[in-house]
Amino acid sequence: MKYRVKTLLATAVFAVSLPAAMAADVTLRFHQFLPPQANVPKLAIEPWAKKIEKESGGRIKVQLFPSMQLGGKPPELFDQAKDGVADVIWTVLGYTPGRFPKSEVFELPFMIGGGESGSRAFQAFVEKNAMDEFKDVKLIAVHTHGPGLFHSKSPITKLEDLKGMKVRGGSRVVNIMLEQLGATPVGLPVPAVGEALSKGVIEATTIPWEVVPALKVEQIVKNHTTFAGDKGLYTQTFAVAMNKGAYDRLPADLKKVIDANTGIETAALFGRAMDAGDVTGKAAAQKAGNNIVALDAAETQRWARTAAGVRAVWFQQVGEKGIDGPKLAAEATELINKYQKK
Repeated sequence: MKYRVKTLLATAVFAVSLPAAMAADVTLRFHQFLPPQANVPKLAIEPWAKKIEKESGGRIKVQLFPSMQLGGKPPELFDQAKDGVADVIWTVLGYTPGRFPKSEVFELPFMIGGGESGSRAFQAFVEKNAMDEFKDVKLIAVHTHGPGLFHSKSPITKLEDLKGMKVRGGSRVVNIMLEQLGATPVGLPVPAVGEALSKGVIEATTIPWEVVPALKVEQIVKNHTTFAGDKGLYTQTFAVAMNKGAYDRLPADLKKVIDANTGIETAALFGRAMDAGDVTGKAAAQKAGNNIVALDAAETQRWARTAAGVRAVWFQQVGEKGIDGPKLAAEATELINKYQKK
């Protein structure tokens, strides 16, 4: 009798748990480099994942793997999506220098004014001009961060203060810009910034406000330098990409769910997360009592004139690959202005 009762109970428990266990037809592993409490994971990746799960009726489950938990290093993320190590990834395009030459145009100095508007413009640009750079993956969206600035141990109040300073750059184009401005660029992925600042490997870093709290940068440095006008000194470009095989294996109705969460509105979601994070990051620096240097229009123009040489270098480099840099820059500027006005 006891055996029968136990068997019935076990059968009942199994029957209750079975629908939950079998609810998801597909599990997608989403891999990225920041901790889960950082702005983009919290405000963009998690909402995107929940939306996919809801719109699929629970048939798609998105498993989130922050902080490179599936292994490897941040520069390997794009290839992890291509090769199926992960099903979906979020990465910085600049982590693989020279791989996305057309997309680099959005990293030129004083191009981007806001995360959401810049992301909409970048998505539109890529769809028109650079989809071949993403042919190895199912592209979900591309996006940018908001206006770029400096975070430094000693104040940067004028162009000359940057001379010889060891500054972290997050991409090939940003490093070219730092050289043009007189700094010594040090290429590092975002997760390495905090330790590099603490150990004196770098004296300053180029990151947007939004990632400052996640890296505790406001506790390590006490100076932040911003620029006048509606454009930041620099930006970085990002992508959310899916393994082609993982997408192709989906039934048609679940492909539609992914497709509905692909493109310009998804780009805007990530851009808004960047904009919201900029507010939070700046507030953290203010709360810490840090020195926020706001360069005036005249000084900002000095930086713009000096950084203008980056375009000539970039035009020459991409021209050697058969890419019309000036044409792409003109199209990018037109799209940025279009979406910034909306």
